[in-house]
Amino acid sequence: MFSEKEKKKAFGFHLMLDCYHCSTEKLDDINACYSFLDSLVDIIGMTKQTQPYVFRTPDGFKGKEGLSGWVPLVESGISLHTLTQTRFISLDIYSCKEFNCLKIVSFTKTYFCPDEIEQQYVLRGGKYR
Repeated sequence: MFSEKEKKKAFGFHLMLDCYHCSTEKLDDINACYSFLDSLVDIIGMTKQTQPYVFRTPDGFKGKEGLSGWVPLVESGISLHTLTQTRFISLDIYSCKEFNCLKIVSFTKTYFCPDEIEQQYVLRGGKYR
């Protein structure tokens, strides 16, 4: 995907997953999303600065009902957004430390059971050094 030279120049690594038609069982469950974020940190070998935070979208945002969560990492952070009505999840993993994208995709598929995942992986801060 990226050469070693490109990866060495980059400041960070950013994986973005868009998950479609996820299982409703965990999609709108604060504890399940908390557990997902908490477990993902260990799966990719990062260090939490504090525990994950997961919030329900306040009333009044029709069509945007769902959850948002974040876990701050020493290496950067992971964010999760769910939309209950459309069974959609948006997941971002950003880190200055390289991570295994396949592990993240595999864990996400197993945990949320999406019918389809779109993924984008970009190097960030290419002119940083």
